[in-house]
Amino acid sequence: MSKPFTIAIDGPVASGKSTVGRRLAQRLGYRFVDTGAMYRALTWEAVRLGTDLDDEAALTRLAESTKIDIESSEGSSVTVNGRDVTAELRSEPVERGVSPVSRVAGVRAVLVKKQQVMAAGGKIVMAGRDIGTNVLTGADIKIYLDVSVEEQASRRYNELLELGEKVEYQAILDGLVRRDKIDSNRSANPLRPAEDAVRIDTDKMDENGVVEYIMTMVNER
Repeated sequence: MSKPFTIAIDGPVASGKSTVGRRLAQRLGYRFVDTGAMYRALTWEAVRLGTDLDDEAALTRLAESTKIDIESSEGSSVTVNGRDVTAELRSEPVERGVSPVSRVAGVRAVLVKKQQVMAAGGKIVMAGRDIGTNVLTGADIKIYLDVSVEEQASRRYNELLELGEKVEYQAILDGLVRRDKIDSNRSANPLRPAEDAVRIDTDKMDENGVVEYIMTMVNER
């Protein structure tokens, strides 16, 4: 490779972007950043402090004052002001609150700037919902992972069962429909594929297949 690459991976909940991004980064020896984890981390802090999730000004101030770090390794760890919160990012309060927090324009502006600083050195794979369209508009490779909402719900259901949580498939399905609607219709950087993104249907291709497909794109550059 003649220059550092920046690879943007976008897609809805449970499209596989975090797993694909992490595996791809490991293959390339790059850093992986799951930007969704940053919004979850901020939501965790807001819930911990009792911040009103409808108070956009308060959430923006919290985003400005909160130090969120992501350590990319075999399994990325996330810290908030030095405290490891990785295991708590899938908790029910965070799951319920992350969409209201992440749709706040001020919050997104603050975290996008932090994400762009992370990516400034190149050699990074970044996953989220607005990476190709907003965070890294000049990314060398842009991927958008499509997935049906039924497949999203099935994946999330199995994921939560493995974590030992008692969940109902229909409740997860209803929540994902609601969250995707919020993410796709928010005024600040809605979820949508970049015009120059390569779209991959992950209903028809497993995560290993997606990684191999993207690696072919990388090697062809």
